[in-house]
Amino acid sequence: MSEVKISAETRTEFGKGAARRLRRADKLPAVVYGHGEAPIHVALPHHDTLMALKTSNVLINLDIEGKSQLVIPKAVQRDALRQGILEHVDLLTVKRGEKVTVEVPVHAEGELAPGANLLEHVLNTLSIEAEATHIPEAVTVSIAGLDAGDSVVAKDIALPSGSTLVTDEDAVVLQILAAQAEEPAAEGDEESAEGAEA
Repeated sequence: MSEVKISAETRTEFGKGAARRLRRADKLPAVVYGHGEAPIHVALPHHDTLMALKTSNVLINLDIEGKSQLVIPKAVQRDALRQGILEHVDLLTVKRGEKVTVEVPVHAEGELAPGANLLEHVLNTLSIEAEATHIPEAVTVSIAGLDAGDSVVAKDIALPSGSTLVTDEDAVVLQILAAQAEEPAAEGDEESAEGAEA
């Protein structure tokens, strides 16, 4: 997995006013947790953090005023109205070799069996345990040839080496549904539509 280096500044001002001032300066309030240490309140460069978070479970080498710290995103708060704007980030401290539990996206590939069938993602992510510096960006499952009524459960999905499943192994992740045929319009509806056109 990719490792991104970001510089951070410690912050001593808190509250909504302080957060607004940070955002006006294109900085992002964040908190670093983990390993029983007291939380560290930091300010991150907004653009660099936004770019880093485009990668799921990105490993960030955080430079906090000269001290290096490996972290992964734990919770990301985004602006509800403006796309591409982050409000706040919680970061979890990790160590090389340490196992962590994370959510990874599920990607489906392949063509369903012929016919108008629909793919439903019952779960968009799987919870897995992996080494902190080897978290997969996603897991991929083949849906090639699956037909209406078929499903894929968590234990059917191959995980990268070193990863173990935390999600219930019998949980349905994907299912194939039969497309619903549209009901023909009733005659009365057609007549009223024609009358409206006339």
